[in-house]
Amino acid sequence: MSKRFQPTPEQVALQEARRLKKLQTASSRPIVPAVDLRKGKIVERPWVAVQEGREPCVQRITLMTWNLLAQCLVRRDLFPTSDCLKAAEREHMIYHELLSSSADIMCLQEVDRLEKLIPVIEGGNYSHVFAAGPRKKHGLLIAFRKDAYETRGTHVVHYDDVNVRVEGSECARKGSSFRTKNIASIVALGKIGGNDGEGIIVATTHLFWHPLYAYERARQAGILLREILKFREENGMSHWPCILAGDFNFPPDDPGYTLLAGDPLLAKQEERLVYSRVVHVSIDPSVPLTEPKAAEDDEDGDSATKKVFKNTRLAQEEDGLLNPTELSELFSTASRPRSAYDAGQRVLQEHGQAPARCGERLSMPAQRLGAFEPEWTSYTHYWKTVLDYIFVIDPVDQHSTVLRLLQPHKTESMDPGLPRKGVSGSDHVSLAVELEWHNSQ
Repeated sequence: MSKRFQPTPEQVALQEARRLKKLQTASSRPIVPAVDLRKGKIVERPWVAVQEGREPCVQRITLMTWNLLAQCLVRRDLFPTSDCLKAAEREHMIYHELLSSSADIMCLQEVDRLEKLIPVIEGGNYSHVFAAGPRKKHGLLIAFRKDAYETRGTHVVHYDDVNVRVEGSECARKGSSFRTKNIASIVALGKIGGNDGEGIIVATTHLFWHPLYAYERARQAGILLREILKFREENGMSHWPCILAGDFNFPPDDPGYTLLAGDPLLAKQEERLVYSRVVHVSIDPSVPLTEPKAAEDDEDGDSATKKVFKNTRLAQEEDGLLNPTELSELFSTASRPRSAYDAGQRVLQEHGQAPARCGERLSMPAQRLGAFEPEWTSYTHYWKTVLDYIFVIDPVDQHSTVLRLLQPHKTESMDPGLPRKGVSGSDHVSLAVELEWHNSQ
């Protein structure tokens, strides 16, 4: 009979070291929570084919944008018809919708509870870049497939600190009406295993929420456009496409949308810009308070807060706020952004389909850019509107094609208001698009 194997002390020590290392590795690895499909039930939305892809193409991507509704902003009085406002009631619906999109890149806004979300997206094979404004309890997150992309550069735009003029006082050079603490996150993503220098620049943002502040939102959108193009040039990526995706907090008939898309401003839009050229106490501390500032800092506010300007004065020339002509110059660029949904749904209309769009509800002529955006991207008891977009900026030597769009929710699915069990875990509708680029002939 052969003798029983007896490991040497050195072998025992080696085995123990391996065991401890294995345990250490397992304990340091994030535990990926399984998505509970019962709690995470949502309305499944089909992809709508817009145009056929063709080879060869420079690159093809699927991108999603979604405002998750930060738990720190949830209040029962803002969502009286919702049946799922607790985090435990919403989170699995959010996880399900994110992962079922199968997007290459996700642009997310109002992201909080990172300790819950990050393990989910990492378990779905995504890496991420997160950024938040000063003293904000929620932020922006860009997730991307870790086997397809790697970061080649990042930049955070703090709208409050960016100049729009070269002359005047420090305050006047910024031309701001309100210190909002809003930001944009810009990430350059290089394609792993692709051609040398192949990639895409993605920016996501969440612009100032208050409906009356049309000027400040337009200023922020103009800064975003200028900064992403500047980032592209400074990093030697002039042949890379750019994506601007997020919650812009303005509808398609707003001057901010018109300026970003490149349509001429209408007279009523100029009037709205002029009306909103005010200076808030956050810019000028000498402004007399008409309401406690703490109440006005609430990011969602209430119906009364949204109807009148609080704690402001009229802007003076020395404040440096841009007039409508100067604002138009801020957006002046040869690289004009194009909305993926507006462009894609126009193609569907041309092919005899009748996509649900916002233009008819807003009495927008069909030729106005934005008239073919989805009918709704935010739907609650108190507000039903379009606020979320995916804009594409093509390189000068390439042009993009919209291949597919994720169909927005039908109105009857969202009644009486989001978030809603079995429908969506957020008050916003996620948007997603498949895009393809070809070299220009």
